[in-house]
Amino acid sequence: MSTFPLTGSQTVGPFFSPALLREGARRNVLNRPETAGERIRIEGRVLDGDGVPVPDAMVEIWQANAHGRYNHPAHQWPVELDSSFLGFGRSGTEEDGSYWFETVRPGPVPFDAEWQRLQAPHICVTVFARGLLNHLVTRLYFEDEPTNAGDPVLQHVPDHRRATLLARREPGSARVVYRFDIVLQGAGETAFFNL
Repeated sequence: MSTFPLTGSQTVGPFFSPALLREGARRNVLNRPETAGERIRIEGRVLDGDGVPVPDAMVEIWQANAHGRYNHPAHQWPVELDSSFLGFGRSGTEEDGSYWFETVRPGPVPFDAEWQRLQAPHICVTVFARGLLNHLVTRLYFEDEPTNAGDPVLQHVPDHRRATLLARREPGSARVVYRFDIVLQGAGETAFFNL
């Protein structure tokens, strides 16, 4: 029996800009004109531990539609599947670390198989960036959502870290805009999930 030496780890990237983020590969707009639900825009920046913008990160989101159903065959929640809503988005960051998505506010989704407990409306967020051995996974919740207090996942996040998962509604905009900055480490680090 032969043995093989261990292969060392390698950080993610730096291949996002040329390989995955060319203009045709971006999926910043998840909805169409006929998509049901409240139209929202998510804007934010990806920042490193020193507060410096990360200009070459990739942010992906996955979310339920306005009725609370994911566009996935295994999700059998008995609510309407909106065929005009993609539910998945990908955005590269700009030189100032900014990213954006045009989407709809998601509905609540079930937490358990019996559909007895619901999760507050949220968006699953994955971040890929240079220097990371693995991608980072977090969630975006809406600060003005009354059901956040009963969300079974958010309740497991320590109190002092919950604010890092809340997207804040931007005042004075003609459309609904939520701001969600992602801090990769250090003071104000976004709460990430170990999946």
